[in-house]
Amino acid sequence: MSTVVNHWINGAEFVSTSGRTSPVYDPALGTETKRVALANQTEIDAAIKAAKDAYPKWRDESLAKRQQIIFSFRELLNSRKGELAEIITSEHGKVLSDALGEITRGQEVVEFATGIPHLLKGFYTENASTGVDVYSTRQPLGVVGIISPFNFPAMVPMWFFPIAIAAGNTVVIKPSEKDPSASMWIAKLWKEAGLPDGVFNVLNGDKESVDGLLNSPDVESISFVGSTPIAQYIYENASRSGKRVQALGGAKNHMLVLPDADLELVADSAINAGFGSAGERCMAISVVVAVEPVADKLIPKIVERMGKLRTGDGRRGCDMGPLVTREHRDKVASYIDIAEKDGATVVVDGRNPQVDGDANGFWLAPTLVDKVPTTSKVYTEEIFGPVLSIVRVKSYDEGVALINSGAFGNGTAIFTNDGGAARRFQNEIQVGMVGINVPIPVPVAYYSFGGWKQSLFGDTKAHGVEGVHFFTRGKAITSRWLDPSHGGINLGFPQN
Repeated sequence: MSTVVNHWINGAEFVSTSGRTSPVYDPALGTETKRVALANQTEIDAAIKAAKDAYPKWRDESLAKRQQIIFSFRELLNSRKGELAEIITSEHGKVLSDALGEITRGQEVVEFATGIPHLLKGFYTENASTGVDVYSTRQPLGVVGIISPFNFPAMVPMWFFPIAIAAGNTVVIKPSEKDPSASMWIAKLWKEAGLPDGVFNVLNGDKESVDGLLNSPDVESISFVGSTPIAQYIYENASRSGKRVQALGGAKNHMLVLPDADLELVADSAINAGFGSAGERCMAISVVVAVEPVADKLIPKIVERMGKLRTGDGRRGCDMGPLVTREHRDKVASYIDIAEKDGATVVVDGRNPQVDGDANGFWLAPTLVDKVPTTSKVYTEEIFGPVLSIVRVKSYDEGVALINSGAFGNGTAIFTNDGGAARRFQNEIQVGMVGINVPIPVPVAYYSFGGWKQSLFGDTKAHGVEGVHFFTRGKAITSRWLDPSHGGINLGFPQN
């Protein structure tokens, strides 16, 4: 009988009685390793009540005490992150080094949260009007909900809950049912760090759990990362009940390559950004927009590097692991079929891979498709897998117009040695995060993250802590980056 991943409510494992479960797989083996409980309304209510009951005392706890607990959590996480990485690899499939990388990115936010008292200070203005002084204060919201995705089971939750907890809120997190164990491990670590019971709760489940958080009058805000249709659903339903919402949706990230670009750098970047974590990243590069005549020179360089990638079990030192489920692997592979039918050229086909792993794993090797029509679903839809498309354009202007015409606006990049073109690109592109010779920039997560258009619904400060935006010509820009190797400055971390 499979082990059941239950809930974590009020500081202890909460055994589900719903009678509903969902399978959790080891993607590299293709076998079910455990079941995850799917909550019913009684269990949803219990998790929210635990957070609500814990809120008044945690809200009134001194900042010094909160800091001590977060420091303790940080130390425990740092000393035992290898355990968490193994859990992530066993349920998601990404290689161990990638799993450790996501934990490190999440830990940055934990470390930032240890210093949050300075940011929680209010303001005082003397004589704002005649004889009137003005005080402003920052206060926690209450119970906050987090609905996190399968692709970063540790990092994405850690982009939210350290800030929420440090600010005095209590948390109910609904992790992906595909890889729920990371959140349970984190909950136990918080307990060990001394966090009071009820401040951090894990509610496993499916749509019923999501709707329970969205509809509860006791949940003050919702943070979500996932697909655009679900992001829009969450935004519409949660905001209807008066909640603050930040709902990050899908992406179709482009990389514009000008003829003067360093093609060795471009090829390396395309490999890392296109196939890291098997392409299951919202910041993955999925389209290389090549300004002619650069494509014919660039493609062999990408192909050469693809040939050196080893696909296999993430615990064996491979470069790329499996996809998260068999169904997702089949869906991603179907886009290669569509590409062929739509007249594209499959340069490297990953549908029948040679892998270092069990034959039953959910394998799809890195795939490169050239001359993809912009009318094809391969171009218009988010694939979320290791399929990299090449779209050829005649000019810089055509490339920018193509990127701007897309439904998504998460991230993009330009590769060029022309500083004027880079500056022009920053001003003309209609995408939230822009990289210059960096694919794709991911801001340190305590700054605002998220794109425009159908890549973000709601507000990036749903937990009551404001994000940082940069403004250029009246446009809110979440990040702008330059690579120091090309004469600029790097404001943060280039890859995720």
